[in-house]
Amino acid sequence: MTIKERYRLTFAYFSRTRPLVETELDWTDPFELIVSVILSAQCTDKRVNLITPALFEAFPDAKSMALAEPSDILTYIKSCTYPNNKSKHLSAMAKMLVNDFGGVVPSDTEMLQRLPGVGRKSANVVASVVFRQPVIAVDTHVFRVSVRIGLVKNATTPLSVERQLSENIPTEMMHNAHHWLILHGRYICKARNPLCGQCGLRDFCRYYAEIKKKKSPEFKIRDRKSRFS
Repeated sequence: MTIKERYRLTFAYFSRTRPLVETELDWTDPFELIVSVILSAQCTDKRVNLITPALFEAFPDAKSMALAEPSDILTYIKSCTYPNNKSKHLSAMAKMLVNDFGGVVPSDTEMLQRLPGVGRKSANVVASVVFRQPVIAVDTHVFRVSVRIGLVKNATTPLSVERQLSENIPTEMMHNAHHWLILHGRYICKARNPLCGQCGLRDFCRYYAEIKKKKSPEFKIRDRKSRFS
């Protein structure tokens, strides 16, 4: 199977089974999304969505958050991972938004990465979700799913995965592809105990092919012989 065929089958399946797809983070404007994305680092979207209503009620925009001390922000985000660091990032991010960008979240990924707490992945999330730019964020789910299905080759870093996906996914499909891969990794192609029996991609998934191969009697006989040879 060619790489183009693998991409075509993968995204044809996602388009058919989940035509409407968006981020699971709750947000109403670019400022809320960038705050939520910073909070979501190594934390579940579900937990972030529990935290943000009270946080945004206290600090509804960049200006109000910029006036707050990290300790003020910490009060609202204690239940997320690394709250001390994230409260400092949010405070500094809001100050930079106000001082350097007039309180407006920039659409350019390079500009976004200047903001404290915003790396390449987070910048791509904001650029894709808010501004519909043809960029794809590679988190642990996207990385795992892309490697397992066989959408990428010899990929050892998130950047290498991002580049290969960007080269092969049609521009108009890039926004949805980001969410399709994340959600597939979150609910089906899990890191531990992937639900291959429920996966519509297993007929051409490299990972599933390897699993079947290892379970076959022929493989077990060969493996047993190799260990005693």
